[in-house]
Amino acid sequence: MLQVKNVSKIYEGKVAYRALTDINLEVEKGEFVGVMGPSGSGKTTLLNLIATIDEPTTGTVSIEGNNPYQLSRNDLAKFRRRSLGFVFQDFNLLNTLTVKENIVLPLTLDGKRVKEMEEKAEAIAETLGISSIMNKRTYEISGGQAQRAAIARAMIHKPKLLLADEPTGNLDSKASKDVMEMLVTLNQQEKATMLLVTHDPQAASYCDRIIFIRDGKFYSEIHQGDNRKAFFQKIIDTLSFLGGDDHDFSSVRD
Repeated sequence: MLQVKNVSKIYEGKVAYRALTDINLEVEKGEFVGVMGPSGSGKTTLLNLIATIDEPTTGTVSIEGNNPYQLSRNDLAKFRRRSLGFVFQDFNLLNTLTVKENIVLPLTLDGKRVKEMEEKAEAIAETLGISSIMNKRTYEISGGQAQRAAIARAMIHKPKLLLADEPTGNLDSKASKDVMEMLVTLNQQEKATMLLVTHDPQAASYCDRIIFIRDGKFYSEIHQGDNRKAFFQKIIDTLSFLGGDDHDFSSVRD
């Protein structure tokens, strides 16, 4: 579904900076994959390349066999809007709109009929447990509710690939757990393919497998298996081997 082949990224400047070196990654349809590593390891750079926000210096990124970087600017904008969903740490909701208006934004940009937008918004709001806040403004809701609304917006057009960058970064442990359980539900019910970048071992433990990168290079990979608690411990152990400062990873939460 997603293939990253021999991807490197070098940022030119007075001193060239190599952010990624020869990264290879494959994600199957319906998989929920996490990416972890210390600050500056290249996690967000990798996500940006897959999101078509940035372009690889060498190597290729393909989604369902298509290389989005070969598309024209207009076609790339359409591809991004129709095939990808994005969830960010800061929610990126528009304060001037209601929760429902935020959620239907991708459909509005695609010129969908109002009735169709209403039906889809109501269906996903029910799945995510936010039906009661649909007419509220973003400043009237909690962080956990805002992130659920952001997930609803990212999923309303049933994207081929959902990309989440630190989605629990601004949430307390209860809201983090709720959001990750919502992502797992969407992954299982909608067969949505998901790629999560996170510092949080607790959030990462909801993934099927974790890719670790360090200094822009592939470091290791671990799979969940049947026991999430054992997987969580494996994540902690791998992070301790990876090194990095204490503040690079969020504290372990029960």
